[in-house]
Amino acid sequence: MQLIYADYAATTPVDPRVVEAITPTLTDVYYNASSAHLGGMMANAMVATARKKCAAPIGATPDEIIFTSGATESINLAIQGVATAAQLHRPNARKRIISVKSEHSAVRDAVARCANLGYDVQWVSVDHQGRVDMQELARLCTPDTLLVSVMMVNNETGVVQDTAAIAAIAHASGALMMSDATQAYGKMAVNVDALGIDLMPWSAHKIYGPKGVGALYVRGRGEHAVTLEPMVVGGGQERGMRSGTMNVTGIVGLGAASEIACADLDADAPRIRALRERFEAALRNLDGIEICGDGAPRGYNITNVVFHSVRVGDVLAGIPDVCCSRGSACHGASTSPSAALLAMGFSEAAAGNAARFSFGRYTTEADVDRLIAGITQTYAGLQSHT
Repeated sequence: MQLIYADYAATTPVDPRVVEAITPTLTDVYYNASSAHLGGMMANAMVATARKKCAAPIGATPDEIIFTSGATESINLAIQGVATAAQLHRPNARKRIISVKSEHSAVRDAVARCANLGYDVQWVSVDHQGRVDMQELARLCTPDTLLVSVMMVNNETGVVQDTAAIAAIAHASGALMMSDATQAYGKMAVNVDALGIDLMPWSAHKIYGPKGVGALYVRGRGEHAVTLEPMVVGGGQERGMRSGTMNVTGIVGLGAASEIACADLDADAPRIRALRERFEAALRNLDGIEICGDGAPRGYNITNVVFHSVRVGDVLAGIPDVCCSRGSACHGASTSPSAALLAMGFSEAAAGNAARFSFGRYTTEADVDRLIAGITQTYAGLQSHT
C-alpha cells in the first residue's frame, strides 16, 4: 500500500539537503561543542553557523536564539521562564498572563501552570473563524499584565492571527509579546521587529528538519528585552538559559532546515496553496462538510474539516492509506473534542468529528487527486447508508 501523506502539520520528512548538512556531524565532526580542544571548536563553529541561519530570516541577532529540544520545551522556557524570573527578580512584578482559548496545548498547559505561581491567568475568546477577539484582549491587557501569548498560525485550522496588532496592544500595556511560530516559521514571512515579537518558539521537524530540536527567539534589545529564568541548569550552555550537551547534529539540521524553508518559501507557498485549494474545492461539493476558519486568513497548507452528517472515524476507516490527524497530532491517539474548535463555538459533537489534512513540499497533484477520490467515494457510501 502506497501511503498518501497529508499530515505535514504534524511532522515533515527530512529534506535531503538537511541530511547532507548533518552527515558530517555524525561521522567527522562528532565532538562536544563545549570542549576546549580543536574538535570541540570545530563543532562549536557549526553551532554558531546554525544560529546565524536561524536568526537571519526573522531579523534577529544570533545571540537571541536559544536551542532547545523542540517547540514544546521552547514554549515552556518562554512562559515559565518569564513568569519565574519576574517573581524572583522584581519585587513588584506584574501578576497577569494572557493567552487564547484556541492555543496549542503546550501553551495552554504552561500558562495554566503559572496560576500555581500566583498569576492571574486570563483566556481571550476567538470568533467562529478562529480570530482573536481584539476588544476583549485590549480590555484584559492592564498595567498588571506581564505576558501575552498568541500563536501566529493555529496548528489545527491554519488561521493566521494579526500578530502585529496583538503585539501593539500587549506593548501598550507594558507587557511582553510571545507568539508560537511552530506552524509559521518557514511558511510565511516573519520579522520579529516588524511584528513586535519578544519571544518566539519553533521546531525543526515542522520544516523538514530532524525531530528533537527546536529554538526560542528571546529579544535581547530595546525596552522589551526579555529576562528568563532557566528551567534546565547544570552546564551553563546557551548563555545559561538551557544547560546540557549541545545536540550538534540536531542544531545543524535546524539551521539548514530554517535557511532552506525561508529561501524556498516563494516557490513552495503558491504551489502548496494551489494543491490545498484543489482539495477544498472538491470537499465543498460534498453535503454536510464545513471547512474550519475558511472565512479568516489562513496559512497555505492546512485544511480542518468538520463532518456534520457522517462520523469522521468511518471516513478515515474508508481511506486507510491516508495519513492525516484528528485534532492536533500532539495529543497522540486521543480523540477528545478539539479545544481549538470548541473555542470557535463548535459543539462537542462537531469538534470531535473533525479531521485535519495538511500538505507540504513533497505533496503532488496525484496525491491530492487520490485523496479527493478516496474521501468522495467513502463519503458517498456512508451517506447512502444514513
